[in-house]
Amino acid sequence: MSLEVLVVTRGHAFDHNAFLEMFDAMPGVNPTLVDQPAAQIVLQPESAGEYDAVLFYDMSGIPGIGLVHDRAGADGAPPERFRIAVEGLLARGTGLVLLNHATVSWPYWPLWRRISGTSFMLRQGTLDGTVVPGSGYRGGHGPLPNATVHLHPQGNHPVLDGLEAGFEITDELYLKTTGFESSVLPLMRAGYDFVAGNFSPPPLAPSAEQATWDHPPGSDLVVWANAAGSSPVVATDLGDGPSAYANEGFRRLLRNALTWVSGEPARRWAADISGRAAQQP
Repeated sequence: MSLEVLVVTRGHAFDHNAFLEMFDAMPGVNPTLVDQPAAQIVLQPESAGEYDAVLFYDMSGIPGIGLVHDRAGADGAPPERFRIAVEGLLARGTGLVLLNHATVSWPYWPLWRRISGTSFMLRQGTLDGTVVPGSGYRGGHGPLPNATVHLHPQGNHPVLDGLEAGFEITDELYLKTTGFESSVLPLMRAGYDFVAGNFSPPPLAPSAEQATWDHPPGSDLVVWANAAGSSPVVATDLGDGPSAYANEGFRRLLRNALTWVSGEPARRWAADISGRAAQQP
């Protein structure tokens, strides 16, 4: 029986052919691609239940960037229908996977931050009550090339099946603060020096901020699991382009992630985590 996966895209350029070839190499995974804002219709409760998991690969909700494609407000707030749709996914326990720039989406929507679990910041701002710098980036369309790193699995987890030795990948990296690690389940770390000198300033930050940008040593955690409502989530900074899509280790990681978030054990795990968090003072 195949996994029916809704793949949400748009807002960030990518190689469609190479992206689809990646799914062609995943037996048992049947993707349905839908662009924003049409995705906001498909994600409504009357149709979203047809999918085992939702893979987000869009970059949305950023003021001044793509406000036509995502129907976001001028302040980056999501449209009401989309907010309701996402809340419905979490209540139903639909498994979610976020790749690369999808973790950057909706930076001013607290719920999306809770879903992704990331500490990525488009520019300097307050995160969890602390002022933090904008996140650095390496690769993608920036001045520094993608980095080649070895990924190291953290413990035993179904998402890591077949990846016990880790794997090497050439991909985009983000320089994030370390605080988010205490709220997520670490899955893979990158063997790389996450210091400001190895990264470019945040490209969407004001020029004055870019000119003086600095960042403390950051997290090497690039793949993690999270719980949002009853939904299990796997999020990763990885997956920027064809070099990742063609990587056998990354394909295995993504297929494992989609399989795990679609299963009942993962939903029970997420509901338990969220339930315990709700009971804390």
